[in-house]
This record gives sequence, C-alpha cells and structure tokens, in this order.
Amino acid sequence: MKRFEDKVVFITGGASGMGEKMVRQYSEEGAKVVAADINEDALNEKWGSFDNVMTVKLNVTSDEEWATAMKKAVDQLGSIDVLVNNAGISTEKGMNEITIEDWRRLSDINGFGTFLGMKHALEYMKEAKKGSIVNISSYTALIGMGVNPYSASKGSVRAISKAAAAEFGQHGIRVNAIFPGVIETPMTKSLEDSQETVNALIRMTPLQRLGQPEDIANAVLFLSSDDASYISGAELVIDGGYSAR
Repeated sequence: MKRFEDKVVFITGGASGMGEKMVRQYSEEGAKVVAADINEDALNEKWGSFDNVMTVKLNVTSDEEWATAMKKAVDQLGSIDVLVNNAGISTEKGMNEITIEDWRRLSDINGFGTFLGMKHALEYMKEAKKGSIVNISSYTALIGMGVNPYSASKGSVRAISKAAAAEFGQHGIRVNAIFPGVIETPMTKSLEDSQETVNALIRMTPLQRLGQPEDIANAVLFLSSDDASYISGAELVIDGGYSAR
C-alpha cells in the first residue's frame, strides 16, 4: 500500500518549484492532492490532466479564500489529512532598499498566509482528531542572513509552528517545520543569473551543491507520513550543511 492512499493533502504554491515536486510525489504515493496557487493558469497547465489532483486558485493572504478553498476540498474529497504551507516569496533587497510595502507584503504572504492555512485546516483536523501540518520556513530564520523582511517572515513561521505543535498535539495533530537552504526553483532564479553568486554559495556549502526541489519534497512527505507519527514540533534543516559552519 502506498503511504498516502486514502489521504487528502493540501499544498500551497503547488504550481511551481518545491510545491510542484510535492504535488507530484504525493500523487505518486496515492494521495488525493489539492494543489493551490495564485497562478491559476499554471495550475491548470501542470495538473489539469491528473485525475487525483484538484486545483484551487488561492491568495494565501485572504481569510475568505482560505475558508472557501478548505470547504471545497472537504466537500469534494472528504477530509484534510495533511497541509503543507509552502507558498512564499523572497527578496534580495538590502536594509537601505526595503520599503514598508516590501515588509508588509512578505510578512503577509510568508507569515500571515501560513497562519491562515493552519487556522482553517485545524478546524477540520480537530474534528477528525488527527492531521499533519508541515510549514516551510527557511535557514535564514536560524542564522544571521540579512536584515530583511524575508528572514523576519520566515522567523515567524518558525515560532508559530512550535506554538501550534504544543497547543494542538492533544487533538492528535502534528506540526513540523522545514528550513531549506538555497533550492534551485523559480523563486531563486535571480541568484542563478549570477554564476559568481552561485559558485560562492556552493563553496560555502559543505555538500558542495545547491539544493533541489526533491530534497525538500522527500522530507515533507516523510514528516507528514505515519512513519513520523511521534515527531511534532521538530525543526528540520535542509541546507547541505550551510548553517552548520
């Protein structure tokens, strides 16, 4: 039997990058997958022909859209067994370039969006007395990597994941967080445009390469599976050893 047979998995940012890889791997493991993204055209292009993937346009900063998306998923598929809060944006701006709008936008999408996802998933998971949530933070939440809204927003993901694990474990719900390093995705494309920057990152990474979407997807599937049934409140860093230096 496949690990996620008869389970419903809701993934944000499911149209590209790490989210795309997660959707594919969960579907291969037997799950009914809800792929949510603000880019509806990309969702339909990627997943329109997949029988076990349901697509939902979702602005993760909207409380109303989250409520509608979760209800649609439960009405059509029966439950929400796993939530992966993966959607996010980044910035390379330095401290002197950051605007108030930059700060608010990253905080809204990366931090508040994660909170809203948990808020609405927990409503159904508490009723079922089971569930698993995996939140995607960043290694920048653990080390001094730039005074910018990205690090701050991912730090909030770290804090709220711990708090949710402590509060909702009594309901049979596990909450864990993953801290990726630099992963080759569309979001990091600006870094890859500079080979000098890429080479410098590789030199500073003990495993001497950048991460791939499957490096994160494999860990997400493990943490949300029954193989990790006694793991909650954990922080899994996947950065090739960068933060261990």
